[in-house]
Amino acid sequence: MNYMELDTPALIIDREIMMDNLRFMQDYADRKKVALRPHTKTHKMPKLALIQENLGAKGITVAKVGEAEVMAAAGLKNIFIANEIVGAVKLARIRKLAESIDISFGLDSIDQAKMIEAAFEGADKKAQVLIEIEVGEERSGVIEQDDYIKLLHYLKTCKNIYLKGIFSHDGNSYGAADISECRNIHLTAQKRTLEFARLAKEEGMELETVSIGSTPSMMHDFPILEGVTEIRPGTYIFMDASQANAYGSLDRNAATVLTTIISRPTAERVITDVGAKGITAQTRSKGFCATQGLGLIKGWPDVEIFDVYDEHAIIYNQQFRDHVKVGDKVEIIPNHICPVVNLHEYAYLVSKGQVIEKISVECRGKLL
Repeated sequence: MNYMELDTPALIIDREIMMDNLRFMQDYADRKKVALRPHTKTHKMPKLALIQENLGAKGITVAKVGEAEVMAAAGLKNIFIANEIVGAVKLARIRKLAESIDISFGLDSIDQAKMIEAAFEGADKKAQVLIEIEVGEERSGVIEQDDYIKLLHYLKTCKNIYLKGIFSHDGNSYGAADISECRNIHLTAQKRTLEFARLAKEEGMELETVSIGSTPSMMHDFPILEGVTEIRPGTYIFMDASQANAYGSLDRNAATVLTTIISRPTAERVITDVGAKGITAQTRSKGFCATQGLGLIKGWPDVEIFDVYDEHAIIYNQQFRDHVKVGDKVEIIPNHICPVVNLHEYAYLVSKGQVIEKISVECRGKLL
């Protein structure tokens, strides 16, 4: 069927744009001579992760143990959880996964390392960990070199942990004022990450993996410094309104939410049938990713979502209101696609206006 015949709200993926995005990033990684390990928290669909691997990705990245379990069950065999995994229950699940796949995960403290050492006691395979380095995002990760050295020294005493490498995420690139500042953030984050790799080498610990990544830093052909071994962008597969601002074009936006006009109560106001439960209420407030409103209307560059309730999107634009009627369908380009995908049970893959496949979002809601 034509995708405009779908009931709404519906998550729509343009196949041709998506595939071009996938090839674009794989080509970037290949030219820079690093491995691509895409972060699948954006799409949460094993089918798409397998396409990424078939195009050349070394493996995949996930954010949660539950996502890793779903991806492994679908045939993905090389998985990195880019997150600190804490607690006996989750570590036991990783130990089980390690029996059949190559799985690694994040670490940033001795306290966490002690839990891992205990959880993998008697296991056939050691826990494979990567130490996270904080590079400006002000989130998790080791900050002080002294703390890092202490952690390395502790890991040397562990018999159940293998230090595979280090990783960082320059998420602060989303707040860059422009492409030039984004480039500086990208390079500064790499230099800091590589400095920690050097410190490990001085401690006699050769690292197999030095992993970096965020989509804004990977869309402008920026340099990858010698010593980096892999990149982990995620949003590039679909892009969104904020990423389009950073990239400078909507041409790579593969994902939209199809919605129906259900009311035109005033001369300017239009209401559609998707709200916070289908597009979120997220925005970005600063930098070259900054967005106006809560989403854009495809084909109407000056029309944005003014507000959302749980099940309603509110638009104020007289020209748009005069152009549409109740029952018409329009597409919303979300501000941040990753949490939007997590709200939908299915995505509809579309080619030349026709629905060619209905894909289950199998990692939806895997928060544990």
